Amino acid sequence: MEERPETELISIPATPRDSTPEILTPSGLRSPRPHSKEGGKSSTAWTPTSFISPRFLSPIGTPMKKVLVNMKGYLEEVGHLTKLNPQDAWLPITESRNGNAHYAAFHNLNAGVGFQALLLPVAFSFLGWSWGIISLTIAYIWQLYTLWILVQLHEAIPGKRYNRYVELAEAAFGNRLGAWLSIFPTAYLSAGTATALIIVGGETMKLFFEIVCGPLCTSNPLTTVEWYLVFTSLCIVLSQLPNLNSIAGLSLVGAITAIFYSTMVWLLSVSQQRPPNISYEPIPLPSFTSSVFAVFNALGIIAFAFRGHNLVLEIQSTMPSTFKHPAHVPMWKGAKVAYFFIAMCLFPVAIGGFWAYGNLMPLSGILNALFGFHEHDISRSLLAMTFLLVVFSCLSSFQIYSMPVFDNFEASYTHRTNRPCSIWVRSGFRVVYGFINFFIGVALPFLSSLAGLLGGLTLPVTFAYPCFMWVLIKKPTKYSFNWYFNWSLGWLGVAFSVAFTIGGIWSIVDNGLKLKFFKPS
Repeated sequence: MEERPETELISIPATPRDSTPEILTPSGLRSPRPHSKEGGKSSTAWTPTSFISPRFLSPIGTPMKKVLVNMKGYLEEVGHLTKLNPQDAWLPITESRNGNAHYAAFHNLNAGVGFQALLLPVAFSFLGWSWGIISLTIAYIWQLYTLWILVQLHEAIPGKRYNRYVELAEAAFGNRLGAWLSIFPTAYLSAGTATALIIVGGETMKLFFEIVCGPLCTSNPLTTVEWYLVFTSLCIVLSQLPNLNSIAGLSLVGAITAIFYSTMVWLLSVSQQRPPNISYEPIPLPSFTSSVFAVFNALGIIAFAFRGHNLVLEIQSTMPSTFKHPAHVPMWKGAKVAYFFIAMCLFPVAIGGFWAYGNLMPLSGILNALFGFHEHDISRSLLAMTFLLVVFSCLSSFQIYSMPVFDNFEASYTHRTNRPCSIWVRSGFRVVYGFINFFIGVALPFLSSLAGLLGGLTLPVTFAYPCFMWVLIKKPTKYSFNWYFNWSLGWLGVAFSVAFTIGGIWSIVDNGLKLKFFKPS
């Protein structure tokens, strides 16, 4: 038998898909890559496409080989869901993909517990015991269901991740309608929350200074607007952190401080003597129309207490995702832990605050009630600690709610220039954004009405749109229970949004400048 001559092996450069060069024989077939060892371990770990190797393909005809190669590319796309658009690597939301369940818990808790909890007793003062508790319970269960929907829809299509709320809306409703329905409420929710945080943070800093300084205060202390400016400046400094994962430590601080001050506020309130002439009947108003609009505004405050769904997909997009380890698993674990603690904060504050102050609750919330009614009954150190925790929590929440706005700006910039934002452009925009919210806070310093309006305008983001998205993307059987249930919830959420928005507008117009932070004499 004649001995075959040795074939000369020719090395060819790697293609973009191949990270190491392969070997091409004169017959044109690629030989298997040599096994490389990294750290003493073989790199022959199994993958969903490892069986479609060059050795496997060599005896197969050209048409079949093309089919298998195409299938290999598809399986690689499905099995490695974290393939990034090059532009995504430049943006704050998707710049870092090393998140985990702990980060998800920190971010969700920081976004879910905040100053809005302090306003829940205000809503109860217009709704009373029964409707207040029923409304809060229904809203909590409803938003927990829509949270689960968003987590599942993040990777609804194999090989595609919806990294932002707007992207999922465009996939469900179409590009034009999805953008029209989602961009305004999500941007309004982020910017409106940032404005409300400046109001709360600045006012709380003022109260903290008054408690700590006491009689030693100068005759010309800072005004409320000046405290807003101080708080805004601190927010701008912290906003220079580049991306969502980089503020995980701030979210942890915000989550811990929110849990502590929520607990301290209601414990200190219920431990003190209740004010005289307290009543638990809804606040009487001069006309039936005023009462209806006040109830709508109160329900809007409750809806606003569960803001944060505009951040769910953004938080989940910071996690790596593969065929074996999809991102929705750690995301849902973190979200469940976060919303357990959220319930442990919101319900006691709402119920304990209303029990302690009834319909004497000031429109600015339980924090000012605690200071106004019990300034001389509670030690100054406890009051000061409570207010300082609120300031820390507001500073942390400002960062996570502003991140989608930063991301939208940088996406527009990189799309037009085809290059990442420089540090000066990024910093400049964040400074401008902070001061825009400061001026809005100065112009609209009435928090309870702003919260009701925010709750009404942004309610579909939390309660309605996810239900519609589930039907349009998952396509459950028509006229099935799942189909009816989600369509009904969605349209009910839209109806509530219209009613609560009207209530919030009425509250602002009716009260106007009378809605200042209240301090009982």
